[in-house]
Amino acid sequence: MANKGWIAEFKEFALKGTIIDVAIGMIIGIAFSAIINSLVNDMLMPLVGIVIGKVDFTSLSISVGSAEVMYGSFIQACVNFFLIALTIFLCIKGVNRVRRRLEKEKAAAVEESPAPAEDIALLTEIRDLLKNE
Repeated sequence: MANKGWIAEFKEFALKGTIIDVAIGMIIGIAFSAIINSLVNDMLMPLVGIVIGKVDFTSLSISVGSAEVMYGSFIQACVNFFLIALTIFLCIKGVNRVRRRLEKEKAAAVEESPAPAEDIALLTEIRDLLKNE
């Protein structure tokens, strides 16, 4: 019987909407990261390479004793992070702009809705007066 309670508790936990929403978000995030990485590596980095002269930081290193510090890889990772963050910011900014436009259109449609008929308005007023008594 103890197992049945544990199984029921686990089932409730695993099938909660929030857990499923998080899983869906992670899957979409992983797919979206592939798109962003391709955008940065295949489209933006070649353009950045044209502007800064095809500099590849990954080959930069310094020897300290018997160790080789690959600081160029770190610089390249920082550049990639900046480009990815900028790309995501611009995508989200575009989505938010479209969302605001749709909300304005929806609000305008609500404002333009026709006024209720006279008898409906009168009945609503009577109802409100009766409520207040």
